[in-house]
Amino acid sequence: MSDIKSKSIDLATQEGIKKAQDENIKIVWDRLEAQEPQCGFGQLGICCTVCSMGPCRIDPFGEGAQVGVCGANADTIAARNLARKIAVGASAHSDHGRDVAHTITLTAHGHAHDYGVVDEEKLKVLAEEFGIDTGKPKEQITKELSKKLLEEFGKQEGDLTFVKRAPKKRQQIWKKLGITPRGIDREIVEMLHSTHIGVDNDYKNLINTGMRCALSDGWGGSMVATDVQDIILGSPVPVRSKVNLGVLKEGYVNIVVHGHEPILSEMAVKAAADPELVKLAKAKGAEGINLVGMCCTANEILMRHGIPVAGNFLQQELAIITGAVELMMVDVQCIMPALKEIASCYHTKLVTTSPKAKFPGVVHIEFQPEKAYEIAKEIIRFGVENFSNRNKNRVDIPKHEMDLVAGFTKEIVFQILGGRYRATYKPLNEAIISGRLRGLAGVVGCNNAKQTHDYFHTTVVKELIKKDVLVLQTGCSAIACAKQGLLVPEAAIEYAGKGLQEICDAVGIPPVLHLGSCVDNSRILVAAAQMIAEGGLGEDLSDIPAAGCAPEWMSEKAVSIGFYFMASGVYTIFGASPLATLGSKNLTDYLTGELENVVGARFDFCDDPFKMAELMIAHIDKKRQALNLKPAMY
Repeated sequence: MSDIKSKSIDLATQEGIKKAQDENIKIVWDRLEAQEPQCGFGQLGICCTVCSMGPCRIDPFGEGAQVGVCGANADTIAARNLARKIAVGASAHSDHGRDVAHTITLTAHGHAHDYGVVDEEKLKVLAEEFGIDTGKPKEQITKELSKKLLEEFGKQEGDLTFVKRAPKKRQQIWKKLGITPRGIDREIVEMLHSTHIGVDNDYKNLINTGMRCALSDGWGGSMVATDVQDIILGSPVPVRSKVNLGVLKEGYVNIVVHGHEPILSEMAVKAAADPELVKLAKAKGAEGINLVGMCCTANEILMRHGIPVAGNFLQQELAIITGAVELMMVDVQCIMPALKEIASCYHTKLVTTSPKAKFPGVVHIEFQPEKAYEIAKEIIRFGVENFSNRNKNRVDIPKHEMDLVAGFTKEIVFQILGGRYRATYKPLNEAIISGRLRGLAGVVGCNNAKQTHDYFHTTVVKELIKKDVLVLQTGCSAIACAKQGLLVPEAAIEYAGKGLQEICDAVGIPPVLHLGSCVDNSRILVAAAQMIAEGGLGEDLSDIPAAGCAPEWMSEKAVSIGFYFMASGVYTIFGASPLATLGSKNLTDYLTGELENVVGARFDFCDDPFKMAELMIAHIDKKRQALNLKPAMY
């Protein structure tokens, strides 16, 4: 068990790993062990596979080759590799946004009848941003807005519309540097072009292009995804629910929705409650249908419907290993290819739904917004009919689950602090100015099998809230802290410092706010911009006593997120796996030092969660001092 405990601090996960070992099923930690030692050149970022004259590698000790066949040195190779990660991460989030924009377009023209405008107020606010007359009928506004949203992806002139949400000073910085994001697709294409053999050799220029590409995600594709989902699926409101593998129910048909795009999972929620399918489930011997979420799709249906969350990234295999899952429905991003093999060891059906993400030999039921509910019913029915194939002797569901509160948005926080009819960030700003609240921290990102699962996320967050830092979370990081009981108002009493305790008690919020899925990091950017507009905390995002970190980051999306936060002026720390730049001292020094003089923020890499929290708190205190604020009160 000591070996298992080194893999995860989560008790349900530990039980799942033990069951996998007992049944001789290889899971993510076993596959990591089989890969060791991993390629040192790749870890340092100095292996190049861009052209077929390679692969080339740079000798980090300076005794062998110092340039590739084409003459690219360590700086160029490491920067180029990093830039490609930014482009892929931005493409993932932005393609998500495009699919959502496509859905509202179909809805506007009467082709996606299962969707509609749920949040009309947000529709009008967004329409005004795009210069649309909101005095028109709702249907006409939706048509005009959907057209303009899709145009953001292929825009050829001007800047992205949402850039105007950033503080004026930040916009001026971007303009001066030439990194204001233009068309979303344009920035991704230009980034990839720049990394082709024989194009950009200047590591600083590659990073500039990378920042512009990342900004097209944070202030473009991700914002489109977040805002349009709120319009057609409904804006989240605070909701209580449960989290961890214990939300699976032995007597029920268990359906897991996993991935990142909530357009289909929204319909799955409705289909799971369909009387016809519930009746079928009972006819099969089940008590009903239990729909649960995994990863960021989990966060989406949690926020809007209170659907329980089974777990985060590293728990996806373990859900199947309980032996209690009839069907796992997946769409895109963070879906382990190993799920096919794991599912084959049980009765579980794995169903893919996106043409972008097929698995050989796996059932594919392609999602189409025009037939959303019909397709969702087909998939849920497939799971219900599989219930009779369950081997009850192999069912072992961990009994661990935890309460959480989710569904915080910039609008909700606005209203909680100031009231529905005088919504304002003034109380939050004043709390920071007075020193009752030290500052803000965004703690986001994935899980990584190289680190003890959930330990870095929860340790950093506990250290921050103990020092009166209000924490904002998204994605798998939020799920990690929810499992440890940090996402309920009562957590403030046990874990928070006195100042944060007082604020949480006064307004009834947890000391850690769940803001949604990974695309919803855009909510953090807009909230921070609105705090600047409120006054008293400087003129730019770089002035706010705030910091961000990705303690257990893993994916290319995390790289894009980190870059758009840093390029927006937020000091950002990556956890134990650095950005694969250490093979280039010049690039690493630029990212962790000189960039602060360029965009007002920089990166740090840290493999100790306590030290990570110390660095963030020191930065927050430095920003308080620069604003001539009183020292933190407690």
